[in-house]
Amino acid sequence: MTTSKTSESSAAAPLLDLQALVVAVRRRRRLWCSMALLGLLVGAAFAVLLPPPSAAVTKVLVAHREDQPNDTGTLIRTDVQLLGTTRIADKALRSLKSPEKPEDFIQNYRGTGLTNNLLQIDVTGGSDAEAVARAKALADAFVADHVERMQETAKAEAQALLDQRDRMRDELAQVNKAIGDRSPGSDPKASASIESLFARRAELTSRIADFDQRAAEARTGTPKLIAGTQIVDAPRAVRHSLPGAAATNAAIGLVLGLVLGLALAAVGTVVADRPVLRREIAANLGASVVAELRHAPRRPAGRWERRRTRAARTRLTASLARTVRGSAEPVSLLELGCARSTSVIALDLAEALASDGPVVIIDGLPGPQLADSGRKPGGPTVVSGERAADVSHEERRFGVGSVAPGAAWTDLQYLGTRTVLVVRAGHGSAAWLHTVARQLADLGIPVIGVVLIDPDPRDRTDGTLWDGPHTALRGNNERPARQNGTDRGRTEWLPMWAARVPDSDQEAR
Repeated sequence: MTTSKTSESSAAAPLLDLQALVVAVRRRRRLWCSMALLGLLVGAAFAVLLPPPSAAVTKVLVAHREDQPNDTGTLIRTDVQLLGTTRIADKALRSLKSPEKPEDFIQNYRGTGLTNNLLQIDVTGGSDAEAVARAKALADAFVADHVERMQETAKAEAQALLDQRDRMRDELAQVNKAIGDRSPGSDPKASASIESLFARRAELTSRIADFDQRAAEARTGTPKLIAGTQIVDAPRAVRHSLPGAAATNAAIGLVLGLVLGLALAAVGTVVADRPVLRREIAANLGASVVAELRHAPRRPAGRWERRRTRAARTRLTASLARTVRGSAEPVSLLELGCARSTSVIALDLAEALASDGPVVIIDGLPGPQLADSGRKPGGPTVVSGERAADVSHEERRFGVGSVAPGAAWTDLQYLGTRTVLVVRAGHGSAAWLHTVARQLADLGIPVIGVVLIDPDPRDRTDGTLWDGPHTALRGNNERPARQNGTDRGRTEWLPMWAARVPDSDQEAR
């Protein structure tokens, strides 16, 4: 048994085709453009309907006793954390005589360390005056707390030095008492001990003087630090620009909406699995793409219709007319997601065939497009699918139907035994395209070509099937079937996916 080419190609295919994903996302530009526009409008509306609260700012110069040139900002970060404590908040609220809780007030301000010694305080309030008053109360409370902590630290350090000095004085008194009235040379036998006592007294005297000096320096350094901690930028209200805020919020909303729209489009594309590229549609239907058209507008475009679109419609009409004239069997047009475009193609085809004689269109479309056109003077004869059997075989006819979900598959053979599929790109899922191909194959209706509606203009893939039976309009659409004892000489059409799969029963024979 030979290996299936389809299985090999499926195994080698990537799990995610980036080209198809990009094309499908680009085709859904209405979605992500709408999301981007919605984000822009919502952002601008937030700036207008929810303006920022009144705010004030002040700056405090904080002097530290432990300041070092190589400090990495540890001290100022400590000050920022101290500013956010209930102790500072409570002092500020007391000066404001506000009944607000410190825990709630902390949520309305924040501190930022600009440098190692510069602290910025941002405060919000119900009005500019209230915000400025809160900023001043917070700055004063922080400065007072910082000064109080430095004074307590200096006082505790000086007291520790003085306590140590007093202990040294007590020890010096004991040494003086031990020396008494003796001198180093008064008693030769005890001269060594006396000399050690005199040395101890000199050492204690020096250390006592050192402790006195250090205690004095501790007291002296505090006023410098107190004078260095002060408000250097008086509290002031922060002015907000409504146009600037609206522009900023709109830009942020635009970006977020665009990102969300692209994400939704990408996820929807992967989940839906709707082929867009020519090669995917041709491979799933088992037939080559023979023409491409833009979708038919709801209103006639008239002279404003693009020249390229008119030329493409003319070429397609001429090709279909040659096919219908040269076919001994009735031909049908089956649509998938483009009933209006299919009806326009059918009317163009009927107009091209009118020169040969009366033309009858068998209408199997779910909508009234063809039925309304058939009532117009000079229009083609349009009959419903139920009256297809009443049409004379001498009249030239072709059918128009649908292979959308819910289609009556058994009625398609009355529209025509050969068909041209008119498929809108990105409309049907890959599973449904397979279903269409299999149903038509079971009915024995060969697909002689696919007309692609609304293709991607940047699609450069090949929609022609080069292997398997030639089912395009350019060549033969039938091939001899495998002959057996009962069906010798019968011709049978097999779809592309069926032609690739080997017949295990036939080869077993």
